[in-house]
Amino acid sequence: MQLPDLPTPQVVVDRSRALRNIQRAQEVAAAAGARLRPHAKTHKSPVAARWQIEAGAAGICCAQLGEAEVFAGAGIADIRLPYPINPSNAARLLALMDRAAISIIVDHLEVARAWSAVMRRAGRRLDVLVKVDVGFHRCGIDPDADPLAFVQAIDGLDGLRLRGLLSHAGHAYQAPSERDLRAIALEEARILTGLRDRAAASGIGIEELSVGATPLLRFAAAQRGITEIRAGNYIYFDRTQVALGSAALDDCALMVLATVVSKPAPDRIILDCGSKTLTGDQARGFSPMPGYGAILDEGGTGVDGTLVLERLSEEHATVRVAGSTRLEPGARVFVVPNHSCVVSNLVDEIVLVDGNRILERMEVAARGRIQ
Repeated sequence: MQLPDLPTPQVVVDRSRALRNIQRAQEVAAAAGARLRPHAKTHKSPVAARWQIEAGAAGICCAQLGEAEVFAGAGIADIRLPYPINPSNAARLLALMDRAAISIIVDHLEVARAWSAVMRRAGRRLDVLVKVDVGFHRCGIDPDADPLAFVQAIDGLDGLRLRGLLSHAGHAYQAPSERDLRAIALEEARILTGLRDRAAASGIGIEELSVGATPLLRFAAAQRGITEIRAGNYIYFDRTQVALGSAALDDCALMVLATVVSKPAPDRIILDCGSKTLTGDQARGFSPMPGYGAILDEGGTGVDGTLVLERLSEEHATVRVAGSTRLEPGARVFVVPNHSCVVSNLVDEIVLVDGNRILERMEVAARGRIQ
């Protein structure tokens, strides 16, 4: 079967591109002497996770227990949850610990104490990392509000093993330039290494400094003291990563194959990939990226005219045409989405391709595991 035989809309992944992206990221981490622990929320597939581990990844990250349960069930042996898991999920976490090496984050003392009590009762020991807010202001302890006291308190809790410090510089997605990205990576490393050194001076050894964000991958790996990188999006990339300088358009492995279903006016065409297929996220980057994705022809190159995918309905994608276009109803295009992680979570399976050749279907096994 060839691509023209596929019904649309269809999410496809060019396997050669994905494997190339995996290898490049692994080489960047290895050259810096850091472990790569990819975030599996991008692909949600044990098949893709095995590609990453076979290339040298130390394990994976999952956003939720439900995801981790899928990957542990598929034999993935080392799973980190860089998410504030509540102790109300104790039974599930203990069950996971019987199937894989599990570690979580803590950033609230009472939550950490509750996990300590759970582990003491179970006769277990849970690996934890202290989440540090390095500027994104989502989760994490404030590095300017006596973070050492928090680290010391966690280190003193029975049933918990303090493995290290962890951060996510999500504000990198708003960086206006390469220079700003580099500065964010430098500041992240400064905060983590500074707290590590203060902990060491107080007698607490911190063995891991874990960072994660694909836009910072090329900068974070060069920072001294970083031991782990948790980038996720790099396996597929997307239009936002292109806009942030992390990838070129032909590095983007995940695309949506769509058909032109209507051309009601010379300046407007309609595709069959609406909001049930594409994400409503806007692209972020160093220059304006209007619309909900980049439109390429079936050969993977830009089409004539300036096409802006300006509106999504559930089943329709409205494209504004500046100038003229040869696209007519029945024509097929690829759409590189603004955010590939969301798109992969919208479908039960992805078609793996190599150019125009269909290879196989890959189940998105952890799709919808949001609990």
